[in-house]
Amino acid sequence: MDFWDIYDDYYGRVKKFIFALVKDEWVADDIIQETFIKVQKNVHQLREESKLSSWIFKIAYNLCQDHFRKTSPSSQREQVLSEKKGILSEPLFQKKFEQHQMSACVQDKIRLLPESYQTVLVLFDLMGCSHQEIAEILDISIENVKVRLHRARQKLKTILEEECTFEVDERNVLVCDPVSNKK
Repeated sequence: MDFWDIYDDYYGRVKKFIFALVKDEWVADDIIQETFIKVQKNVHQLREESKLSSWIFKIAYNLCQDHFRKTSPSSQREQVLSEKKGILSEPLFQKKFEQHQMSACVQDKIRLLPESYQTVLVLFDLMGCSHQEIAEILDISIENVKVRLHRARQKLKTILEEECTFEVDERNVLVCDPVSNKK
């Protein structure tokens, strides 16, 4: 396995995955770089080439988890508050979800889900990973993947029903708008 072929084949998908989890372009770039450094250093230890994809995403996932452990809860709260106030701009984040025909409203609601639900949704719905691949990446059973995915979708559906209205726009794309707080 040539590293540069691996890099070319997986860079885009790994970038999309990491950015969807950390939601910060600068941090994502650092984690992407760390991921491929680890891949390059350890690719010779991979015994089954068929497990390459899940192995790479497991490295990326673990590095994201390391980042979350290092990040203090107070700075995470500040970032979430800043994002809600519109202080931080996420053009790449918005572009990715427009490509998936989702509005920023839906993404804000996905952020309300627990991290384990967000991760499973990103891996399955955005990255197109199989249940088996997700199980390997997260070190959980396939049944647990299915349960988390089901619960994540149920919880997201409930949140969307309570907090959003949906319309089809002029491009024939489903658009979500937040429900105004009526008292």
